Amino acid sequence: MRTGMMALAVGLLAPVVLPVLPPVGLMVLLPVVALMLLPFRTYPLAMLLFGFTWACISAQWALNDRLSNHLDGETRWLEGRVVGLPQNSDGVVRFELADARSRHEQLPPLMRLAWYAGPAVSSGERWRLAVKLKRPAGLLNPDAFDYEAWLLAQRIGATGTIKDGQRLGEAQRAWRDSIRQRLLAVDAQGREGALAALVLGDGSGLSREDWQVLQDTGTVHLLVISGQHIGLLAAVMYLLVAVLARFGVWPLRWPWLPWACGLAFAAALGYGLLAGFDVPVQRACVMVGLVLLWRLRFRHLGAWWPLLLAFNGVLLFDPLASLRPGFWLSFAAVAVLVFTFGGRLGAWRWWQTWTRAQWLIAIGLCPVLLALNLPISLSGPLANLLAVPWVSLVVLPPALLGTLLLPVPYVGEALLWLAGGLIDGLFRALAVIARQWPAWIAPSIAGWVWWLGSLGVLLLLLPRGVPMRALGWPLLLILFLPPRERVAEGLADIWQVDVGQGLAILIRTRHHTVLYDAGPRFGDFDLGERVVLPALRKLNVEKLDLLLLSHADADHAGGALAVTRGLPVVQVISGDPLGLADELNAEACASGRQWQWDGVNFTLWQWADAHDSNQRSCVLQIEANGERLLLTGDIDTSAERALLDSPLAVPTQWLQSPHHGSRSSSSTALLKALQPESVLISRGRGNSFGHPHPTVLARYRKQGLRIYDSAEQGAIRLQLGAFKAPQTMRQQRRFWREPPAVGR
Repeated sequence: MRTGMMALAVGLLAPVVLPVLPPVGLMVLLPVVALMLLPFRTYPLAMLLFGFTWACISAQWALNDRLSNHLDGETRWLEGRVVGLPQNSDGVVRFELADARSRHEQLPPLMRLAWYAGPAVSSGERWRLAVKLKRPAGLLNPDAFDYEAWLLAQRIGATGTIKDGQRLGEAQRAWRDSIRQRLLAVDAQGREGALAALVLGDGSGLSREDWQVLQDTGTVHLLVISGQHIGLLAAVMYLLVAVLARFGVWPLRWPWLPWACGLAFAAALGYGLLAGFDVPVQRACVMVGLVLLWRLRFRHLGAWWPLLLAFNGVLLFDPLASLRPGFWLSFAAVAVLVFTFGGRLGAWRWWQTWTRAQWLIAIGLCPVLLALNLPISLSGPLANLLAVPWVSLVVLPPALLGTLLLPVPYVGEALLWLAGGLIDGLFRALAVIARQWPAWIAPSIAGWVWWLGSLGVLLLLLPRGVPMRALGWPLLLILFLPPRERVAEGLADIWQVDVGQGLAILIRTRHHTVLYDAGPRFGDFDLGERVVLPALRKLNVEKLDLLLLSHADADHAGGALAVTRGLPVVQVISGDPLGLADELNAEACASGRQWQWDGVNFTLWQWADAHDSNQRSCVLQIEANGERLLLTGDIDTSAERALLDSPLAVPTQWLQSPHHGSRSSSSTALLKALQPESVLISRGRGNSFGHPHPTVLARYRKQGLRIYDSAEQGAIRLQLGAFKAPQTMRQQRRFWREPPAVGR
């Protein structure tokens, strides 16, 4: 039976690694084959096929529910019902719309919409909306968060921006949203958003600084509903009935044990529904149910059997849960504890158990965090040592009791005021720890390095006295000090980072690093901080020898401050230094300046008669082993004509499309003079500027250029000087990603 359950788990997970899903005919045939295998005592193989088929069918249903291609970028009037908990931050209202209907079109059953400067929206309301629809897509960068996979895991078939709308019906069955509104309205000493996160699992009320503190200290799981909260509430309910029965208060006609187990599971399930029933909550509810069932029937299931059943139960309920990082972190943490404490000889004192559990979880989760491309908290063991009992035993009881007693005047508000103060004290302490030991974003590592490090972790989790256990430390150290990839002398490693409607290009030689533009910033949404800086760290960039900002527009220089605050920068140069923040201390672009790093030549150029910031863009030519790349910023046709009279007007294999492919750039004269073979376009999918313009694309095709577009291919890597085709992120096929459209 256990072997069959393990085979079922493998089958349910297998589609995650597939580049494409199998054809429908094969998915229909596999269950038939599995049924035919059952009489021949091949039960595990049959379970594997059943699990694989169910996971593939579920994934295919989700893919079929995506927005049709012909509606991508179109604006349609539609009607639907708001579900979940709407989020309102930075003047943008974001929510999910279910059961959307349009007069002439078939729409996905669930969409995620954004309404800039929109009105208040509540769960359960019905709206009529004019929405610019988009197929699910996201930025694709090396070892970064895959937004497209997250949308599929949520079964969101479309995203969109609301242009106009009107409310058709009031909220119905929106009890979670009404509780949130009550929580946000009470005086919780400024921590109302944290209370909503703890009670409801809604983190939208936490500030960016709060999230950073939680991430740096590895305590995110404490504020946005962890499984231990579910288990704690179930244990309290069970013990309450047991104590009442012990002292003769419990009615004799009601057997106390079935009632204790039933009420404990009801409490766990109720809290899970209150919290939105996400993956950690699902796992905890299944585990609690199995433990209570064992207690009721006096059967010893062991620790691994309930964990395996919970693992399969979550995946059977939602096979796409394996696309969520929380799924792996939740089960991995429990598995580490089971492996660490199961089958040990002798007993540890309570304080030894508690401290060792924190350190061993921190070590055990390292390979999982690296595989998921998540930051590693260096202070996590210390922070959780203090924060876990504080939240579970001190903060959570008044928070839940206060929420339950909100209808009682003064009592509920007083308890929530107390819980808010306790949370505020926790955040102050965590902030001190985070300032000393911020989270570490690990660079990308090779597969063999990860496997060796994972072996080291496994050895360290074994009991003392096991042979070769000491080898775990040097093997674990490989994860933190992996071998570095070196650029060959005379070559340049170029990365066009996918930053949407903006530009950020990384140039690395053997010993030097240049960043040309730093990505966009729009209000508080800073892609320099959220995308560019993590990408640089993943690519093992420890400092920038030069930050070259073509000009001062927000889509090119908006992320510069975040980059300079996150990494040491030796020099900052810009074509428009007066338009930048004084903190950057940028120098003016010196047209004609040349230098050589590690056998790679660099040349700057700027139009002397420029009239605006775009025309003042500082142009950079890079030449490696006779292969050239020209980075042009946002120059227009007037600046291009001046460029043709400069030394840079020579045959150039690679051209960064001026002004993202705007109609006012990429003149025929420029293309004929440079004779590029390929063009790089950095732009946002479905951007409001219409970049790249169809006329420009037609011009590129007429010249026979290969087109590499970040909106279609994600981040693009080029080995300048090797005269090879570039690598794009969409070439790393996943079944939820549309295939790349290279050289269209």
